[in-house]
Amino acid sequence: PGRCQEVQAENVTVLEGGTAEITCHLHRYDGSIVVIQNPARQTLFFNGTRALKDERFELAEFSRRRLRLRLARARLEDEGGYFCQLYADDTHHQIATLTVLVPPEPPLVEAGALAVEGEELELTCLVPRARPMATLRWYRDRRELPGRSSHRQEGKVFWQRSVLHLRPERRDHGAIVTCEATHPALGRGQRRQTQFQLDVQYPPSVRIHPSQSVLREGDTLVLTCAVNGNPRPTEVSWSRGNESLPPRARAEGERLTLPALAPQDNGSYTCQVGNAHGRAHDTYVLVVY
Repeated sequence: PGRCQEVQAENVTVLEGGTAEITCHLHRYDGSIVVIQNPARQTLFFNGTRALKDERFELAEFSRRRLRLRLARARLEDEGGYFCQLYADDTHHQIATLTVLVPPEPPLVEAGALAVEGEELELTCLVPRARPMATLRWYRDRRELPGRSSHRQEGKVFWQRSVLHLRPERRDHGAIVTCEATHPALGRGQRRQTQFQLDVQYPPSVRIHPSQSVLREGDTLVLTCAVNGNPRPTEVSWSRGNESLPPRARAEGERLTLPALAPQDNGSYTCQVGNAHGRAHDTYVLVVY
């Protein structure tokens, strides 16, 4: 009858740090000796008795029909073939292959330099650990962007990165670029995503807005210098042609106030601003009637 005994093993996949169950099915079992060995051929359990002092292994079931071995906190080094051996008149054994997967953490996204209008910008998306390799993709507004991927193997895991080159314009300031990692260890439809917001630096632009269009003697005029630029210019300077500003004029940042207008206030008033990427100015011609 011993010759009729058989053992069958199931292959198992587990996530790193998770719990794996290795199952050996027994057929026509008559109580012969059953031994479970790890991939290094060390005996874990001998007929239900613990043989190796690794508390992560637990014999969850040992019946006439099956033997279930539970492994907690699975590590990459636990991977390999687990031997289910049945010692009868002739020895039967089956190997249950344990595969340990390492899902990626959310990718790390970094810019190689400041994003400046018209200059090439390099964005890097990094996944330091995954097994097997993850698939990295770049998106902006749900549209995929072409990245260049590379990887290297470090032991049993993979280090991966994808590089994206952009030439941003000022209208791209504040735009969101996303790096996405998909992986067999993640659930169906799941993905790891990291967003990067573009902070595009660009030279300033400026426009003077007068408080009124028709000016008469005695009126008060307020000129407002509307400034745009990144970084936003903090210093604004006012001037009047080759002359100095009228003594009554009050320059307060982006506002120039000219009270009690008189014909001698006539002239070209200029607002000038600058940042690290350039300078800009606008001129308003004042005519007092």
